[in-house]
Amino acid sequence: MTTTTVLAVVGGIVAGLGVWLLVVVRFARPSLSDLLADPHPHRPAPERMEKARQGAAARLGGFGVPVLSALGLPGARTRRNLDVCERGTAEFLAEKTTGIVLALVVPPLLGSVLAMGGVRIPPLPAGVAWALFALVAWLAPDLSLRDEARKRRERMRHALAGFADLVVVSLAGGAGVNGALADATAASENWAMAQIRIALRGASLHREPPWSALRVLGERFDVPEYAELSASLQLAGADGARVRSSLAAKARTLRTQHLAELDADAQSATERMSLPVVLLFAGFLVLLGYPALSHILTSL
Repeated sequence: MTTTTVLAVVGGIVAGLGVWLLVVVRFARPSLSDLLADPHPHRPAPERMEKARQGAAARLGGFGVPVLSALGLPGARTRRNLDVCERGTAEFLAEKTTGIVLALVVPPLLGSVLAMGGVRIPPLPAGVAWALFALVAWLAPDLSLRDEARKRRERMRHALAGFADLVVVSLAGGAGVNGALADATAASENWAMAQIRIALRGASLHREPPWSALRVLGERFDVPEYAELSASLQLAGADGARVRSSLAAKARTLRTQHLAELDADAQSATERMSLPVVLLFAGFLVLLGYPALSHILTSL
């Protein structure tokens, strides 16, 4: 890359950033529907706490949130994952904006540094590497969010198995249905059990049955096991004598599913551990066999 090419790349980056800022200023103005809507109550303390929890990527890319919001991002599935992870839409879009800026700035700067050092990269490989880097930078927030949401759903699913067992134990001790549910949630302080406790407490305050709270919780976190347990509670609610047997059967099913998932994870981890050993052994065989094979081929 010559000096003219480097200057052209830098000029293109500056022009692109200028156009980006103009678009941000244009879309940053509130729409007519926002101006006519009722103002939300001002809560400065939670906003400061939210900004304090944001990472560096979210703070740097805040200027691009209005543009990406105007483009219809994020999608419905991503919004559900954000709700599961208890994260804001603005923070996620800011991280996407930071990825776009890095994709536009880092490859040209790296190419300029390599060109100044005398390293010339062909245009086609450089363009392919640039495209791959931009794709990774754009999809990185989505992949991270999806992985975090998957882990939280697994925690909710595993907590439900222990919750059902504790409810059965409380029922066997003579507690009522509501008392058994409250005692089961009070036995642990982890995040998943706290979500169940908050949902049941909210249902009690609103004079709603507990199975409705479990069903809503399952819909929120996209865990169908909560809807199944809610259906079991609802069916057994008409006949109090059969609540314990119904919950015991459901707890047994959930425990079996939990153990099956743990066994599958253990088997998968074992397979992943064997792959490096196989590669190391294959490299060792190549190291031993290459000199002999080379000597045979050269002696013919």
